[in-house]
Amino acid sequence: DVDMVESGGGSVQSGGSLRLSCAASGSTYDYVHMAWFRQVPGSEREGVAVSDSDGRIAYLDSVKGRFTISRDTAKNTLYLQMDRLTPEDTAMYYCAVNNNPGLRGLYYLKNPDQMDYWGKGTSVTVSS
Repeated sequence: DVDMVESGGGSVQSGGSLRLSCAASGSTYDYVHMAWFRQVPGSEREGVAVSDSDGRIAYLDSVKGRFTISRDTAKNTLYLQMDRLTPEDTAMYYCAVNNNPGLRGLYYLKNPDQMDYWGKGTSVTVSS
């Protein structure tokens, strides 16, 4: 099994920044797709950003230019730098991984149910 542990969430004011981290343990895989998702109670989980092992990156349109995804392959750790946060970014943020090389990360961003392993989430609250 793979354990995914997110950290870095918290409460900030609009315009502030947070950096989320996600550490994957229990495997030495260099995961093909590592991604961040978020979910607001009563809404479906949506893909925020995905990093592929070949260097491809994709973002949700509403976070482009504000969020930056990165990964430390040696540590199997995924990051999400979130700048210029708005109240609309308030959600539980989850990291997830998938090891299928057959599709691009953008597919998984739109199909979160296809991810293999998930963390338990870290909460982000942005106040106006």
